[in-house]
Amino acid sequence: MRYLPHPAREQIELAAVLEALSDPTRLGIVIDLAVHKAEWEARCGEFGHLASKTNLTYHFAKLRAAGVTHARVEGTSRLISLRREDLDARFPGLLDTVINAARASREKAAGRRTRAKAAR
Repeated sequence: MRYLPHPAREQIELAAVLEALSDPTRLGIVIDLAVHKAEWEARCGEFGHLASKTNLTYHFAKLRAAGVTHARVEGTSRLISLRREDLDARFPGLLDTVINAARASREKAAGRRTRAKAAR
């Protein structure tokens, strides 16, 4: 089995996490992973609705390097999980705050689009 490098919990830095979460595609990946409260793994291909395969590879690497996600290789697949426990230990409440703010922003934008369509 091939090992992918991940920062240890104590090596996760706030600036790196915030930078990783500042990208809409990476934030979308994290939100999709956060929907599942338990330790859950998703195959990389399950995020095709967010970006192309090439772009996703780049974004998964950024999230892993920042300590936001964990990736493991299983055969020809990579399984991605959210490092919620590590992030909550290092920065209590940060992940939930970012996710809730992103969801609220999306809902607000969706409401504006719906009102704009109705006004036409």
